[in-house]
Amino acid sequence: MLLKIHPENPDERKIKTVVDCLKKGGLVIYPTDTVYGLGCDVFNNKAIERVSKIKGIKASKANYSIICYDLSHISDFTKPFNNEIFKIMKKALPGPFTFILNGNNSLSKTFTSTKKTIGIRVPNHSIPRTLVQQLGNPIVTTSIHDEDEIIEYTTDPELIYEKYKTVVDIVIDGGYGNNIASTVVDCTEDMPEIVRQGVGIIENYL
Repeated sequence: MLLKIHPENPDERKIKTVVDCLKKGGLVIYPTDTVYGLGCDVFNNKAIERVSKIKGIKASKANYSIICYDLSHISDFTKPFNNEIFKIMKKALPGPFTFILNGNNSLSKTFTSTKKTIGIRVPNHSIPRTLVQQLGNPIVTTSIHDEDEIIEYTTDPELIYEKYKTVVDIVIDGGYGNNIASTVVDCTEDMPEIVRQGVGIIENYL
């Protein structure tokens, strides 16, 4: 299903349709403040395995991140981190960043069996945050890549739908996406370290 949802004022009935799909173990492609993402309910092991099959990797070895609604949501899935990191995240989120933190035992072994860290996103975009809020759980997120040698990420939701319509349950059309991903910041030590430079400029929040 290709489902058009307004990016700034999401229709409650359409959001409910997507949330119901996620609750049943469905896979959804959705817009963020950076690139389009593929995701599922973080607590549904079978759905995570489906995502991994699409990506061609084992779930236990994948570097998936999760989308949370806000900072208070993050603390449910991570070990305590220092006050400086908290201040940076409070300034930077919602925003185009993925913060790598030390995970706790709240997440599925399917998700964390070979690693002890977790990537956290709180995108500055109403659709994924509303989905997470209504679902009550984070959603797994992994970027939709393009097979083009020049363009790394597919930005047109209709093209994404044509490619993925047989393997996912819903593709949300929230308008054209960005073609630059989030900035990944490792916060597992005392000082944050940029792992991948993307849209977000973390120096603005230090």
